Amino acid sequence: MRALIPLYVTTFVLQGGGGLLITLLTVRASREGFSATSIGLIGTLYFVGFLLGTLTATRLIALVGHIRVFSALAATAAAGTLALVLYIEPFSWMAIRFIMGFCFSGLFTVLESWLNGAAANAARGRVLSTYGFVDLVAATGSQLLLPVLGADGFDAIAVTAMLLTLSLVPIAITPTAAPAHAEARSIAVWEVWRVSPLAFVGCFIVGLTNSAFRTVGPLYAHEIGLGIAGVAFFMSAGIAGGALLQMPLGWLSDRFDRRRIMLLATACASLAGAVLAALSGSSDYIAYGSALLFGAFAMPLYSLSAAHANDFAKPGQYSTVAAGLLFTFAVGAAAGPTLGSLAINALGPAGLFVYIAIAHASLIVWALIRMAVRPTVPRAERVRYKPEIHPIPAGPVDYSSSETTAPDLTAET
Repeated sequence: MRALIPLYVTTFVLQGGGGLLITLLTVRASREGFSATSIGLIGTLYFVGFLLGTLTATRLIALVGHIRVFSALAATAAAGTLALVLYIEPFSWMAIRFIMGFCFSGLFTVLESWLNGAAANAARGRVLSTYGFVDLVAATGSQLLLPVLGADGFDAIAVTAMLLTLSLVPIAITPTAAPAHAEARSIAVWEVWRVSPLAFVGCFIVGLTNSAFRTVGPLYAHEIGLGIAGVAFFMSAGIAGGALLQMPLGWLSDRFDRRRIMLLATACASLAGAVLAALSGSSDYIAYGSALLFGAFAMPLYSLSAAHANDFAKPGQYSTVAAGLLFTFAVGAAAGPTLGSLAINALGPAGLFVYIAIAHASLIVWALIRMAVRPTVPRAERVRYKPEIHPIPAGPVDYSSSETTAPDLTAET
C-alpha cells in the first residue's frame, strides 16, 4: 500500500480542485447573471465531454502511457480553469467545461486503471476502497474551501488551477511503475440491457439526478437564500451522505432481494427530493438534513445497480457490463443538468427537486415491473456487493477480480 500513496495524494489534490470548481462555477455564474438554462447547459457540456472521455481515455493510455496522458490532461484542465476568468460569458464557459469534462474523465481513468492494475486480486478491494475514501474526503472537504476563498474575484479560481497543477507532482515522482495497459474493450450498451434492464435504467436515472444535484444543486441552495457558507454546507452534506449508507445498503442487498433494497433506496431518495421541493427556503437545517438523506439513498444506487447486473452476468461479461453501465450513467449525466435547470426555470428553485423526485419515482415503477416479470437470483449465486463511493464514476475500468490478474505491487515499501 505504501507504494501507492503518491497515487492517493494525487487523487486527493485532483478531486479537491475539481470538487471546488463544480460548486464555484454554479455560484459564480449565478452572480454574473447567467440564466438557469445557461448554467444547466454548462453542466451538460461538461458531462458530454466526460462521456467522450469514457470512450477514448483507455485508447490514449494504450498509445502513450499513464503518466503522459495524466500530464497532458492535468495541464489542459488547469489552463481551462484560468481561461474561465478571461472569458466570462456562457458560451465560452460551455466550451471550456466540455474540454474539462474530457480531461477529468481521462484523469480519473488513469488513476483508477493504475490502481486496479497494480493491485493483486486479494488486495484489490482494499486498494479501491482506500481510493474511494480519499476521493470522498476530498470531494466533501473541497466544498468548505468556498466560504474561505469566496466565489467572487480570482482567489478560488487560482487555488483550483494550483491544485490541478500540483496533482501532477506525486504521480510524476511515484516509485511504482505504471502497469501495462490491456487493449481497450468495446462498450456494448445493449448487452447490458439484455443482462439487466433494471440495472441499465437504474444507472441512467442515477446519472440524471446525481449530475443535476452536483451542478445545479448550488444554484438551488443559492436561490433559497443560503449564503456562500450555506451553499458549501448543503453540497458537503449531500456528498458526505453518499458514503453514509453505502455499506449498510450493500450488506442488506447481499442478504435480501437486491431489487427490494434498490426500491427502498430510490423511494427514500424520491421522498428526500420531495421534502427539499416542498420545504425549500423554510429552514437551513431542513435543507442540510434533507440533502444528507438524499445523498445517502441516491448515491449508493449506482453500486446497487452494478451489483444487480453482475448477479445476472456470466463469466467474461463483467468488464463489458461495467463499461456499459458507466456509459449509460454518463448519458444520463449529460442530460441531467439541463433538465434540472429547465425545471428551475419553470417552477423556481423547488423545480430542481421536483424533477429529481419524479425521476426516482419512475425508477420505483420500473423496479416493480421488473420484480413482477423476473425472479431474483438465489443468494448463494450472487456476486458480492462492491461500493462505488466516487460520486461521479470516472472511467471504464474493470473492477472485477475474476477477470484480472496483476502483480502485487501493494506490498512494496
